[in-house]
Amino acid sequence: MTRTLPFLTVFALSLGSAAGAVDAQAPQAVAPSGAAAAVAAGVPLAPDYVIGPDDVLSILFWRDKDLSAPEVTVRPDGKVTLPLLNDVQAAGRTPEELGDAIREAARKFVEDPNPTVIVKEIKSRRVFITGRIEKPGPYPLNGKTTILQLIAMAGGLREFVDGKNISLMRSEKDRQSVFAFNYQDVVKKGYIHQNIELKPGDVVVVP
Repeated sequence: MTRTLPFLTVFALSLGSAAGAVDAQAPQAVAPSGAAAAVAAGVPLAPDYVIGPDDVLSILFWRDKDLSAPEVTVRPDGKVTLPLLNDVQAAGRTPEELGDAIREAARKFVEDPNPTVIVKEIKSRRVFITGRIEKPGPYPLNGKTTILQLIAMAGGLREFVDGKNISLMRSEKDRQSVFAFNYQDVVKKGYIHQNIELKPGDVVVVP
């Protein structure tokens, strides 16, 4: 005995088949690989960032992989060692400036080199907090950070610490400066002029 499907059922089946066909033909998302994945792995950079010792870089040549260095650390002398190119000065340069220098050096070996410098890890830009804080130690300075923000990053003041005599120590061009920071004044009274923006190498002391 032959059964006739209702019109709405047939219509729904037709739509399902059409949708399946469309899905089968639709391009599928592909995870980035190779150079594209490496670019995505770079850390965010502050506008004034320059490369420093201990920073970890990835230097890639799209068409000349023999020249690439997927991971290289800037030495204390500020240089990195690259295949064929040997030592190249990295510290004190922006990633773009280092890329230009590498491109010029690579012209001796390949035609129209196209290197890309990716910053994988920043270790040269650090600030320090010590004393009666929950998590003392070094912290990366990857963007604008104030004393109050650093205290928050370090887990806050320990119990029974009023924070009235916190100090910021800064060394610039062989000169050391000390800035006072009163936690209570900043938080409760809004004395934001004490909440100084930190610079690399700053040390915050919580007595």
